[in-house]
Amino acid sequence: MNLAIAQSTPTGAAIGALVSKAYAFGDVVECELLRRSFNQVYGLKFADGRRAVARLSAERPRGAPMIEYEAALLAHLRARNVPVANCLPTRNGAVAMMVTLPEGERPLMLFEYLDGEMTGDALPDVEAFGRGLALLHVAADDFVATTSYFALDLNYLLESPLRLLLTAPTMTEELRAEFTELGSRLHQRISSMEGLTRVVCHGDSHGQNNFVSAGKGDERIASFFDFDDAGPGYLAFDLAVYAWHMHPRTVSGKLDEKALTRWQHFIAAYRTEQAITAADLQAIPFFMAVRHFWLLGECAGRIPVWGSQAMPTAYLRKQVEMLTNWETLTLPESNA
Repeated sequence: MNLAIAQSTPTGAAIGALVSKAYAFGDVVECELLRRSFNQVYGLKFADGRRAVARLSAERPRGAPMIEYEAALLAHLRARNVPVANCLPTRNGAVAMMVTLPEGERPLMLFEYLDGEMTGDALPDVEAFGRGLALLHVAADDFVATTSYFALDLNYLLESPLRLLLTAPTMTEELRAEFTELGSRLHQRISSMEGLTRVVCHGDSHGQNNFVSAGKGDERIASFFDFDDAGPGYLAFDLAVYAWHMHPRTVSGKLDEKALTRWQHFIAAYRTEQAITAADLQAIPFFMAVRHFWLLGECAGRIPVWGSQAMPTAYLRKQVEMLTNWETLTLPESNA
């Protein structure tokens, strides 16, 4: 009997062997699984000492990964001197190779290796992150997509994830009604706001999808990677992801003084390269809630892989309480 497979995890050795054949960089002498989350990410080292990172895209509820869009955007940003982990083509010039697995074919992309460390507590690194994200937005302003992409609108970020969340096997009728009402109010609030700025969003700019390294003198430079959630969308959303990442995931949680200081330095550094309107600032707390709905929908879509108890009913109940409190959430810059 053939069993259906939700998602398999190839070994590092298997991925290394595939890359050695499909790419013109020589033999892979080391390959390790770095992370298994929505995607599977591998670190590689070639015989000549060169390093690279491979990403095996996973099936997700949003649809097939937009690999052509991602590669084109990275090439555009690199041409404008934005530090990004550029896509490395296969021997035949393709942006990815298709890997046949028990669950079907999945694309594997190879990217340049970046030096540095993820954005932490150090304020110069936080500022580099904010400044770098602004430069990324500016550089992508004239990017013209010639392939399909994810439009980071309210349907993609809120409505579709909400519909998926409501199908979770641990969802109750009471919670279903509460989540629906919360999503409806959030959608109405954002839809009623005028003048929100649109940019090409990184889509997952929480400070852990970039590395910060030394530049000239005391300068710190942020380099960005993991653009598989990128697409045209709201500036307020791309900014809100960092605040959402820092905010405690508790019902009565608040940003502490340390996190507020990081947030203020992030926004101030962003503004040195790109303006932020009052409307965009006021929308950031709303988009923090949108980001959380998006994540809940993504997690609900991973239940066949992670299991239903990755989202137990008690957890869902706490999310309703937290999101209800977030309806009155404010940030210092949101009142500007």
